[in-house]
Amino acid sequence: MSDKTYSCEIQVRWGDSDRLGHVNNVLYAEYAQEARTRFFRDCIIGAGASPTPMVVRRMEFDFLRPVTDATGPLTVEVSILRVGTSSFTVRNVMRDRHGAVCAAADGVLVGFDPKTEKSVPLSDRTRELLTQYVPAGATV
Repeated sequence: MSDKTYSCEIQVRWGDSDRLGHVNNVLYAEYAQEARTRFFRDCIIGAGASPTPMVVRRMEFDFLRPVTDATGPLTVEVSILRVGTSSFTVRNVMRDRHGAVCAAADGVLVGFDPKTEKSVPLSDRTRELLTQYVPAGATV
């Protein structure tokens, strides 16, 4: 466990805004997915873990302030809250260009076998790498 987080920049696209000029709430799930994908590419697969098919089991969002075209791009910070045998909980904190937290999303992802459509254990290497992104003091 450490205070290690992954961070990436996500562009706010013109079509992401609703008629009030705010990013539509459903787009935050896309931003979280994009950050998660980059995190896995750079920190898990890029560190030598074999890719494991995964599915999203649950997502929960807290919308704290609106994002507009003028407040993008977003910086999305990725950390891991919990690592289990076949699942883990990921947190995405989304900040606007001024550093203000706009949204936080927690998601549970599960290792998945597409043939049996059942959960499967995560590899030891994947679990080891995920644990590096669990904040100090959190339970694994």
